[in-house]
Amino acid sequence: MSVIQKARGHFKDQLAGEMKSIEVPEWDTVVYFKPVSTFAQEQKTLELHAKGELVAALVETLIQKAYDKSGKRMFTQGDRDVLMREVDPNISSKYVLQSMQPVVRQLKLWETNRGS
Repeated sequence: MSVIQKARGHFKDQLAGEMKSIEVPEWDTVVYFKPVSTFAQEQKTLELHAKGELVAALVETLIQKAYDKSGKRMFTQGDRDVLMREVDPNISSKYVLQSMQPVVRQLKLWETNRGS
């Protein structure tokens, strides 16, 4: 088996893994998310971040990563304006930051190892 096949198999297993959850009492709901995602899924968020549009990047992350218990997305692109203008940003950003912790830990580990 080639390295690329092994890498694909590993990632496929990660994507098929159990969703994590965050209770959001302010919304009387539980938000589910997968701790991993593809670069294709992250592309729009990364583009917004690179342009300095950090709030839009946070909202995009929420749209891309928030699922209900059955695995259906909680928000659509059509919810963007409501999320930007009519939803408490403290709650939205708290969820996004919690859902991103596995990514942040991995980036810190990568940075530490890269310097070795």
